[in-house]
Amino acid sequence: MPNKSVRIGGASGYWGESAMATPQLLGAGVDYLVYDYLAEITMSIMARAHAKDPALGFAGDFISAVLKPHARTIATQGVKVIANAGGVNPAACGEAARALLKEQGLDLKIAVITGDNLLAELDRIAATAPTEMFTGAAFPDRDRIASINAYLGAFPIARALAEGADIVITGRCVDSAVTLGACIHEFGWSPDDHDLMASGSLAGHLLECGPQATGGNYTDWEEAGDIANIGYPIGTVSPDGSFTVTKPEGTGGCVTVGTVSEQMLYEIGDPQAYMLPDVVCDFSAVAITQLGPDEVHVSAARGYPAPHHYKTCLTYGEGFRGGTYVSFYGFDAARKAQKFCDNVFARARKILRGHNLGDYSETSVELIGADSQFGEFASDHQPREVVAKIAAKHDEAAAIGILLRELAGLGLATPPGLSGFSGARAKPSPVVRLFSYLTPKQDIAIRIDIDGRSVDFSGQPGQAFDPSAIIRPADPERPALSDAMVSVPLIRLAWARSGDKGNKANIGVIARDPAYLPFIWAALTPESVARRFGHFIEGGADAAKIEKFHLPGSHAINFLIDAVLGGGGVASIRNDAQGKGYGQILLAHPVAIPAALADKLEELEGHSR
Repeated sequence: MPNKSVRIGGASGYWGESAMATPQLLGAGVDYLVYDYLAEITMSIMARAHAKDPALGFAGDFISAVLKPHARTIATQGVKVIANAGGVNPAACGEAARALLKEQGLDLKIAVITGDNLLAELDRIAATAPTEMFTGAAFPDRDRIASINAYLGAFPIARALAEGADIVITGRCVDSAVTLGACIHEFGWSPDDHDLMASGSLAGHLLECGPQATGGNYTDWEEAGDIANIGYPIGTVSPDGSFTVTKPEGTGGCVTVGTVSEQMLYEIGDPQAYMLPDVVCDFSAVAITQLGPDEVHVSAARGYPAPHHYKTCLTYGEGFRGGTYVSFYGFDAARKAQKFCDNVFARARKILRGHNLGDYSETSVELIGADSQFGEFASDHQPREVVAKIAAKHDEAAAIGILLRELAGLGLATPPGLSGFSGARAKPSPVVRLFSYLTPKQDIAIRIDIDGRSVDFSGQPGQAFDPSAIIRPADPERPALSDAMVSVPLIRLAWARSGDKGNKANIGVIARDPAYLPFIWAALTPESVARRFGHFIEGGADAAKIEKFHLPGSHAINFLIDAVLGGGGVASIRNDAQGKGYGQILLAHPVAIPAALADKLEELEGHSR
């Protein structure tokens, strides 16, 4: 096995992110640049674009903002590039990349990986009528289906690199595969190297969201400093799977135990069964250590055999949605905003009845600034300014159009203090729902096209994952209580990061010091967390389904809250449809600690100021 390490720069976390990463990472010196553009919402947008124009459906930013200005430097430095920029049309993305390289007179080999897009097999899939893997829902109406994509893994990427590719373009693969593919190629890891597969996937998971590992969305956000010039993450991976995370010198942001730990827990669900096409990962024992300023070491993870299926995500339309934001200020701002929203719906519903359109299937009013996101834990202050978000769903676009028209038309009959910055009136947009199911790996035909040379790829399923192999860690020891206990907000004891898994919210909580974890564990019970998010959960706190996981290696807890995002993604009309702010809500949770520990905490916080 090679002794060298490989240096990989995480240059994109989503379609539409800033273009500043590529020159920054090229200037810092890397072996690979990896780009993650895709999410379920992105796939639905690209599918609609492709349906209108067969030449579209991929991340055009990859051509215009990455290759066009930087291909010559990439070629000169010998940097390999891996990107899932292909979206639902990787062939067209490959053609655009080849045309650009030809125009610039560059001799770089481009590999395009296809096989994930299963929309052409809709007849066969509909005949089998798979049920939704998380909810058991029936297969949707085939006429409403926009996209079907299997989540491919890293081995086709590694094969493309072995075939001499300088640039690898994929359709839908799991986000971490762009990094794991490079590691497999460089180190010769095999499918049976389960711990190495999991470790390389963890490296990819930390790089896949760009600056979220270097101070973006960080609990201690002020430590990130100059986020206008935030540094993008660089992972230096060793053959044993351990790695360090850094960022380019002279950039803003920060790389700390906190930033890296938050990103490790981001949207992973069960941390001992994070299921990917190449491995099932167990991050529970991973240790994260500060080596120096902006340099963090991450130990190897544990892995289990890969599943025999690819997770497959289908998106389909389910009517329309629409809404907008308006603001009110002055005395009684929240009451005035609520009155305005109530009357917008009253007017719109009267017109719906006149057109025999039926009522809205779902409505939403959120008064931002009035603490409505905190439910029963909201403060009782009376804000002098709020933003009202008003939205609805309906089977007919015309019904949403009526709501949006009446929203604008009530402007002269409103309570005082209405304001807002706007241009054109909002328009109805499709509601896109996600439907996930499993596809046997042998049913997927993967093909690698390397500048016109075609290579068929078929992976070996190997041994299947056995959930009984997981050994759950013991809960933290019961905290030592004293006669003098005081309550402090969780934010003083922990970092937190949240996100979505479909209609579920994932909230990771990491103790700032291992000594705090027993107290945090005791305070954050499924019942207390359900109360804090009960106003978001379908059916309320009493109906909550919450899973709680312990990660002793990083002194952390991961929560998975079901049915809490109003459908999630583009199916939701919530202000925070992806749970990105839920960690901030949980950080207000009280935690009881001994007074002596609180005194030490005060001393530590005083030194850090």
